[in-house]
Amino acid sequence: MRKRARILVPLLAAALAAAACSGGGATPPSQGAGPPPGNPGNPGSLPRNETLYTTGTQWGPPAHFNPIREGDHATGTKGLVYETLFHYDPNTAKLVPWLAESGSWTSDTVYEAKIRSGVTWSDGKPLTAKDVAFSYGLGKIGTISFHNLYDWLKSVEAADDRTVRFTFSKANYQEWDFNLYSRVIVPEHIWAGRSEEEVLNGANDKPVGSGAYAYQSHDQDRVVYVRRDDWWGRSALGKEPRPRYIVDVATPSNEVAMGMLLQKGLDLSNNFLPGVANLVKGNFGITTFYDQPPYMLSANTAWLVPNTTRKPMDDPAFRRALAASIDTKKIVEGVYGNLVKVASPTGLLPQWDQFVDQSVVGAAGFAFDTAKARRTLADAGYRDRDGDGLVENKDGSKIKLTLIVPTGWTDWMEAARAIATSAKAAGIDVTPDFPDFNALVEKRSKGDFDLLVNNERQLSNTPWTYYDYVFQLPVNKTQNTVNFGRYENERAWKLVQQLNQVRTDDVAGMKTVISQIQRIHLDEMPIIPLWYNGLWAQSSVATWKNWPSAAQGAPKSAPVLWRHWLELGGFETLTQIQPAGS
Repeated sequence: MRKRARILVPLLAAALAAAACSGGGATPPSQGAGPPPGNPGNPGSLPRNETLYTTGTQWGPPAHFNPIREGDHATGTKGLVYETLFHYDPNTAKLVPWLAESGSWTSDTVYEAKIRSGVTWSDGKPLTAKDVAFSYGLGKIGTISFHNLYDWLKSVEAADDRTVRFTFSKANYQEWDFNLYSRVIVPEHIWAGRSEEEVLNGANDKPVGSGAYAYQSHDQDRVVYVRRDDWWGRSALGKEPRPRYIVDVATPSNEVAMGMLLQKGLDLSNNFLPGVANLVKGNFGITTFYDQPPYMLSANTAWLVPNTTRKPMDDPAFRRALAASIDTKKIVEGVYGNLVKVASPTGLLPQWDQFVDQSVVGAAGFAFDTAKARRTLADAGYRDRDGDGLVENKDGSKIKLTLIVPTGWTDWMEAARAIATSAKAAGIDVTPDFPDFNALVEKRSKGDFDLLVNNERQLSNTPWTYYDYVFQLPVNKTQNTVNFGRYENERAWKLVQQLNQVRTDDVAGMKTVISQIQRIHLDEMPIIPLWYNGLWAQSSVATWKNWPSAAQGAPKSAPVLWRHWLELGGFETLTQIQPAGS
């Protein structure tokens, strides 16, 4: 999924003009009121009133349909074709039984899931507890994404056709609930004969899943799914997705996505689109979750990440001064046009507000204050000794920091410029730099950077996933997914592990531990929360209506098909939208 905004041509007027063109204009006539071009197997054969056209996850040809390789599979591989034991509802903060009709801890270290009867794979064979045990057993492969589960999962077995028994060395309740709605179940009778290489990297171009949709076809710019009329969930869950076909389109830019949306060639755009206020308030038939700023739900937190192994970022006082120097409101208003919200000093998403200890924030939180940033620097020994308006290190050496974000990510590029400008006003020399994305990833992984912006962790069932990202130890030579700032604090990491072992229904117990973690975070500032990235979703009501919104009586599920969000409400949205003509 695209976890952050990507603005390639942030000109609403140009996009509207292109959308208004016909014939030989900027937008080809085939992208008008009918389906977008390029459907394999005769695009005209898909009835428009039964087809949902989406975009916003794929920016090129679909890579593969392998749900085990989680980061880049084609949109819908997980969630439409393959399913998980549970879904998670952020509105109620509860797991929703899915392939499993129930699950519970039968002892301190044993969890049992009861698999629904009557669930079948798309080839007609039954899904049983053996498929579940096999799927979780794939985690034993050393390079698989969820291999670390076996740091504390001792065994998984099918006790009978419907009962799966998981035995642990210790109970990490928070992490386990996350796994229950994150790990896909694949058919043993198809996957058991595959080599490790095929399991990890195979294209799986003829996917057989248990989900409500089956793969139909794909082309360079899209994937087509068709609804399964024999899907088990129609009777067991009382749910049925309304579109018969889902076509996920790879758009080359947000400008193209906007033009297609305005011409009714798209129904749902999960891209960042500039000028959303004009889209919503104009007579374009476009809706968003809110009808006023920020228009979108919050999806993740964007942080400024200092490399704590480099001076002066190894000094908590310097990091606190840097935090106070950043005018995040200017980014929210000037770069995003109020489509995002300023983050809490803790960085916890609005959906986790109950876990923010306001007394800790009041005592140790930060806000934009140039004068305070200057005082903090001076008190810590960072002073402007040569009169150039910029402070030097305590030993008198120059401070010259580089802030990297990927080239082409123009919203982040503008944000980086704003951060550098406000930091210099406080006396901190920061220069933005925009390397190629792959080059940035290499620098980030090796710790070869001063500052960067990142937003790797999404909304989940628990703030544990957030703090696991920030504080995870040990720091490795190559940090691929967590703690890019290489911050080391044994006490904080022990608290994160302690939080993991608090039952997910023990809110008071979670708050007690999280309060202590928050105090360390705000005192030490290993990451600096900036803003909440939006759950980008712009919907056309031309073909489908009843999109999720804050309006009374409207669905409240997530209006998005990003990877890993179908289990967080995206699929439920498909069951609640209605044909516009109904």
